[in-house]
Amino acid sequence: MPNSYLNDLFALAGRTAVVIGGTGVLCGEMAEALALAGAEVVLVGTRADKAETRLQRIHAAGGRGYFVAADVARRAELERLLATVLERSGKVDILINGAGVNASTPFFDISEEELDRIFSVNFRAVFLACQVFGRYFVTRGEGGSVINIGSMSGLNPLSRIFTYSATKAAVHNLSKNLAREWATAGVRVNILVPGFFPAEQNRKALTPERVALITGHTPMGRLGEAHELVGATLLLASSTAGGFITGAELVVDGGFNAMRI
Repeated sequence: MPNSYLNDLFALAGRTAVVIGGTGVLCGEMAEALALAGAEVVLVGTRADKAETRLQRIHAAGGRGYFVAADVARRAELERLLATVLERSGKVDILINGAGVNASTPFFDISEEELDRIFSVNFRAVFLACQVFGRYFVTRGEGGSVINIGSMSGLNPLSRIFTYSATKAAVHNLSKNLAREWATAGVRVNILVPGFFPAEQNRKALTPERVALITGHTPMGRLGEAHELVGATLLLASSTAGGFITGAELVVDGGFNAMRI
């Protein structure tokens, strides 16, 4: 039957997914989708109030999940996070690295503090999470799925966001390297690349003039909506539907990257 076929292909029952950045707009929507597909989700961030709002939606729909507060730019906090999840859930199968910050500071005005802050959240946290959780996946010997959230600026630099673009290029590079390193262990590492989606980290940068430029360059003529990342998330998370996908940059952008002029 078609429904049974799709369930077998994408169902995540019995899986545990750690969603770093799961208290935000985009990763929160992704976490909710994973829960609806049967996974137990762990929302990771610093805002318990935002996690509670998302968890209420998840629980109301019959899903399972909980929140763990952590500063993911610190290895000790990530090790504590992993230990907490293993104690409460028994295992981890899926890791999403989606914490992010942005700034549109002119290049010559970027301070060392801003540079360090953006690199710490956008790249250092991803690097360290891949070390901590990646070691667990590889030594466990049962595979796993790592989904790192990339960016259009990780494919090609975008104007006005110099530091953010550099961090996302680093995330793309690291992800492909780890995909090669861990493939024989059954650990898949992919980059989910959203186009332009309104979220907390880019609201200040998405001025009306900037939005007009973006939508004018996007064949579909609009910004994305958070729920439109769900299909790609489930594909990359599922070891059945996405079992032979690793090292990929899965772009969800309304055609933006297909355009040059």
